[in-house]
Amino acid sequence: MITHIRGKLVEKNPTDVVIDCNGVGYTLNISLHTYSQIPNEEAIKLYTYLQVKEDSHTLYGFSTIAEREIFKLLISVSGVGASIARTMLSSLTPVQVREGIATSNVALIQSIKGIGAKTAQRVILDLKDKILKVYDIDENSVAKSNTVKDEALSALEVLGFVRKQAERVVDKVIAVQPEANVETIIKEALKNL
Repeated sequence: MITHIRGKLVEKNPTDVVIDCNGVGYTLNISLHTYSQIPNEEAIKLYTYLQVKEDSHTLYGFSTIAEREIFKLLISVSGVGASIARTMLSSLTPVQVREGIATSNVALIQSIKGIGAKTAQRVILDLKDKILKVYDIDENSVAKSNTVKDEALSALEVLGFVRKQAERVVDKVIAVQPEANVETIIKEALKNL
């Protein structure tokens, strides 16, 4: 119903903010992640989720659309309410939550206060396919690696190395250091060629 609020930041606390939007003050419950992302400026915009219950209407605010989508997925799991979902997004970044679910990291999800082993397993079981579909995690990480890998291979070819031989060495470097940049991959590959 309310997808975002843009207005003047009146009050900023680690758990909530008050935004004045054309004379109306809205209280939005936020995660610590969103709190850390909010600039100390007057004009801000937060993406929102309105939770309607019998006895209350509660607005939740998020610094990014991705964080809001993860929140919505989390509260769709039986046994995970808005407060637990907000605690998850306060303890871990949205990327960590997303990757924890995608890689079935029960220990990471269970490390969050208020989440036991059964709930952590249910979160992973219920959301793994949805998280992978929504964010194409595997495709994104593969695409990123391939771009870096291709750049490194091209540079090594220019330096006179045979592509197949260079590719074997580059693959080993990427396996050991998946987050390595092009420069690091080339340097490591040159040591082994």
